[in-house]
Amino acid sequence: MKDLTKGKILPLLLGFAVPIAVGNIFQLFYSLADTRIVGSFLGEEALAAVGATGSVNFLILGFCMGVCNGFSIPVAQKFGAKDESGLRRFVANSVWLSVIFAAVMTVVVCILCRQILIWMDTPANILEGSYRYIFVIFLGIPVTYLYNLLSGIMRALGDSKTPLIFLILSSVLNILFDLGAILILHMGVAGAAWATVTAQGISGVLCLIYMKKKYTILKISKDEWKLNGSCIARLCGMGIPMGLQYSITAIGSVVLQTAVNRLGSTAVAAVASGGKLAMFFCCPFDAMGSTMSTYAGQNLGAQKLDRVDKGIFACSGLALVYSVIACAVLLFTGQYLALLFVDGTETRLIEMIAAFLRWNCIFYFPLALVNIVRFTIQGLGFGKLAILAGVCEMAARSIVGFYFVPVFGFTAACLASPI
Repeated sequence: MKDLTKGKILPLLLGFAVPIAVGNIFQLFYSLADTRIVGSFLGEEALAAVGATGSVNFLILGFCMGVCNGFSIPVAQKFGAKDESGLRRFVANSVWLSVIFAAVMTVVVCILCRQILIWMDTPANILEGSYRYIFVIFLGIPVTYLYNLLSGIMRALGDSKTPLIFLILSSVLNILFDLGAILILHMGVAGAAWATVTAQGISGVLCLIYMKKKYTILKISKDEWKLNGSCIARLCGMGIPMGLQYSITAIGSVVLQTAVNRLGSTAVAAVASGGKLAMFFCCPFDAMGSTMSTYAGQNLGAQKLDRVDKGIFACSGLALVYSVIACAVLLFTGQYLALLFVDGTETRLIEMIAAFLRWNCIFYFPLALVNIVRFTIQGLGFGKLAILAGVCEMAARSIVGFYFVPVFGFTAACLASPI
């Protein structure tokens, strides 16, 4: 556990953010491994089938992750205020809420997922593959809640390193499971999905075992396990807005994906592959956001708001330096990085992936500022206000999808996130 309410700010932020960034990178290995192995062994059509599920995947799982991140904010605030009993009550009630949310969401989205793909105009030649993949991913919603809730609680207590260890292990397992499911069991794209769910489940179970043994502060009494109305209201007030922020953002992505689907399976594969590479380079921005959420929450609990201001400026400086480096790398190596996903003979697809990366990387610093400020606001308890950022992103992507992609084609799709 780490107290972020005292000490030099920049080293604290850097020390907390680096493990989260590395963890985010390894978490991306789940989908990167799927994409690489599917593209190499099952072909472009299968690659497009997995890629076509990206936006609806984020729509649903992004809500799960946002809710869990929101649940961790009151925990961080109580940790900063040194209120251990209050902290445990929030942890217990977040568990009850996660069980309910996971059960309801799994049933609803599994029933609707095929129809959602049809509404999105998923190309007929990849519809069945997309459905087989995303149905299994949605069956794993309880696993998503398990891992993200537990890792969020650990980060709220100042521990960003332990979740990283379990993610590294599960990422290696995911790659092995992918190869086994596709090459040995011949399960196709569904096998890649089962590998992802299984690997994340292992990570979540290991987090649970570790926390039960190591975190004495979380020895929850029978009385603290009881449902508490005020805790439930506070957790919902933080978790649901954060979940909706992710989902509202994803609605714009769904609209954009629908427009891209109409450009054909090659465009779908290019956006999917380019998007995954871009997400890889954006992991530090996500880590900075998560860091500022915990940092702001703990310092609010300790009533040290002057440190929050200083933290925003320090984190923005880090973001500027990294943005310049990442942009330079992607501008000059995008076409080579595309080879991680496709065969070198797919020259047209490689050119499209490189173009996607070029348009996105030059806008990395504004993206970093969005994350830093938005997550700081959430850490201070203003989750509803932060939804405005998600609304703006949804509006921009929707406008691009409805009006620009039909006219300007693939280039417009590349500019959706920067806009």
